[in-house]
Amino acid sequence: MVHADASNFAEGVTKEQAYTQVLLQAEGLFDDQRNWSLPSPSSHVNWAGFYVLDPKATRSKPQLILGPFQGKVACQTIAFGKGVCGTAAATQTTQLVPDVEQFPGHIACDGDSRSEIVVPIVVGGEDGAGKLVAIIDIDCADLNGFDEVDKTYLEKLADLLARSCDW
Repeated sequence: MVHADASNFAEGVTKEQAYTQVLLQAEGLFDDQRNWSLPSPSSHVNWAGFYVLDPKATRSKPQLILGPFQGKVACQTIAFGKGVCGTAAATQTTQLVPDVEQFPGHIACDGDSRSEIVVPIVVGGEDGAGKLVAIIDIDCADLNGFDEVDKTYLEKLADLLARSCDW
């Protein structure tokens, strides 16, 4: 079992080391568990959470519905193709946005957000194609708040979540 102190990072760790620790913690937390919770965002993140595929939406009009999150109250639903989250859902590709004001159609749920990363969570579908089940959405109050290191490790976390949860 993962101890609460495992959430603390040693002084001076690299971003890669921090993400490795997070992934190890997540694996430990998910062991024999099919349910999970979300810790508070770090001091550099102003919003972090999940949107999940809305089971009430139709195939012709898929949308995401707000899941577990930490931060200001957020948009409840987002249509596929709308904003950063909807684009990630529709394309099933990570959206790394250094300046949200420059993203066409950005949905400003938190006016303090300046950059954003959205990572799709995809599980194997019945026809062999991946099925989007959720997205990880993280906002930062600073421009250029995320980089390729964040993208790499958050995609690993999304893969772990896809394998570790009952969607």
